[in-house]
Amino acid sequence: MKACIVGAGAIGGWIAGLLADAGNDVCLLARGETLAALNASGLAVRRKGKEQVYRLRASDDAVALGPQDAVIIAVKGQSVPAIAPSVTALCGKDTIVVPAVNGIPWWFFQVPGVPQSGFALSSVDPGGETGKAIAPERVIGCVVHASAWTPQPGIVEVNGEDKLIFGEPDGAKSARLADFAAAFATPLTVTSGNIRRDIWLKLWGNMTMNPLSVLTGATTLQMLSDPDVRELVRSMMIEMQAVGTQIGLPIPLTAEDRMAITRKLGDIKTSMLRDWEARRELEIAPILGVLAEIAGRVQVPAPFLHAVLGLLRLRAEIGA
Repeated sequence: MKACIVGAGAIGGWIAGLLADAGNDVCLLARGETLAALNASGLAVRRKGKEQVYRLRASDDAVALGPQDAVIIAVKGQSVPAIAPSVTALCGKDTIVVPAVNGIPWWFFQVPGVPQSGFALSSVDPGGETGKAIAPERVIGCVVHASAWTPQPGIVEVNGEDKLIFGEPDGAKSARLADFAAAFATPLTVTSGNIRRDIWLKLWGNMTMNPLSVLTGATTLQMLSDPDVRELVRSMMIEMQAVGTQIGLPIPLTAEDRMAITRKLGDIKTSMLRDWEARRELEIAPILGVLAEIAGRVQVPAPFLHAVLGLLRLRAEIGA
């Protein structure tokens, strides 16, 4: 498979390594210091105490890289509209586009037959430019369950890897979905008959731990050990459950069940807190802004969600 990874950060670099290990023709669309590091020293991925260096073609020019069989978007959700034209330049007639992004992606309601079908998410796609540039029929949904970070450009530290979930937006089985998942040649990849539910479930954990970690500077276990913070987490999760019920994505767990899962994962510094400490832009819109937008659309009150969203927005604006 000929595949281009758009964004050679932690998750993009990890995915690029997996695809390269499986013998695929992988290239990277990157820029700035990351591009310079990739061209000078290659992509270094450190997993399980070992470092593998990949010498992959890298460029900031999508046209030069040419049409691909698959384009994997691995940038922050709020950056997708800006790179959408480059994604288009990488597409041939049958190219699939796989957004490996956190939070709710722009295509989430661009699926026939789902509740609120056709609802355009302005929080993650202002003006609808991404939806116009990337045809919905190209998309294969993705959920990343892995922990990785970049200590410096061109180097990826993989702290933990669980699975990559892929699925057609409408839940159908397809040859292209099966072929794409198989191209990784690893048991880490699985296919789903309801990728929208998988995206919603992952966000149910992230929408509390990530924002609150930036507001507190605390790790996951530190936050869940405080009874007042734990009650705030529970209230936010209940609000998201109510929203999910209105859009056909009910969550069968309790907030306490999900917090127990978080505890089992260990004492983690969230990706959003790492971004805050590195002075990188925070994923506010894809993780909380989009939930506030959906809650308003379906008329579900979400005061706790809105309060944390406002505090996080101010934190990002004011800085340290």
